[in-house]
Amino acid sequence: MPMIAGVELNAKVQGAGFPVLALHGWGGSIASMQMVADRLSGYAVHSLDFPGFGASGLPPQAWGVPDYARCILAYMDYAAIARAHLIGHSFGGRVSLVLGAENADRVGKIVLTSSAGVLSPTSPKTQVRRALGRALKGALTLPGLKAFQPTVQGWYRGRYESEDYRNAGPLRETFVKVVAQDLLPYAKRIKAPTLLIWGDQDQDTPLWQGQALEKAIPDAGLVVFKGAGHFAYQERLADFIRIVQTFFDGK
Repeated sequence: MPMIAGVELNAKVQGAGFPVLALHGWGGSIASMQMVADRLSGYAVHSLDFPGFGASGLPPQAWGVPDYARCILAYMDYAAIARAHLIGHSFGGRVSLVLGAENADRVGKIVLTSSAGVLSPTSPKTQVRRALGRALKGALTLPGLKAFQPTVQGWYRGRYESEDYRNAGPLRETFVKVVAQDLLPYAKRIKAPTLLIWGDQDQDTPLWQGQALEKAIPDAGLVVFKGAGHFAYQERLADFIRIVQTFFDGK
């Protein structure tokens, strides 16, 4: 594997033609986008394992979304890709938003499917939960209470922390940085034609977030798959490929 941005980066290339970068979601890998790479015709599809996922190495420190975007840009330089289309699912959509905003000359068209990057309003319940977490963290450092730290922290994480956070392991600090960043300001600076594909039953990145991105990105359109969830591109694969193929082909 090549060393890209200080990390061993696993990549798979199939097909021939204009380059397309297939960028998977958090916790995914090249395999997550394989069905897309297999069916998209007339393009050289570069599927990548983000650092920390699949067969790629871990980031050297906690990365934010711009760090991942710089890594993908470094891969493009390594692979002699002057310009490419992007397909980004969930976390891959976050990276695509930054790439599109910061490197307009390197990006052709963008497909965002159930992209993350739009922050949800913090509910009063969440504010109370976070205050409880901070209070517990402080209290457990007091003499006589340190022995209870593993038990209480385990209870808190099991009850309140997301599955992605609990499973992040060495990427936990990276996960915290990634989910805290509001990418709507990046979306507003994207010049590339952008297609958003969403499932109206998506519980991880709800449809209103896709609608917010459509409004923010200057040249964007939104396609909604009725009854599909966060992996709408897999659930409605034939429709997804047909729409993306038409979009990329410019027909």
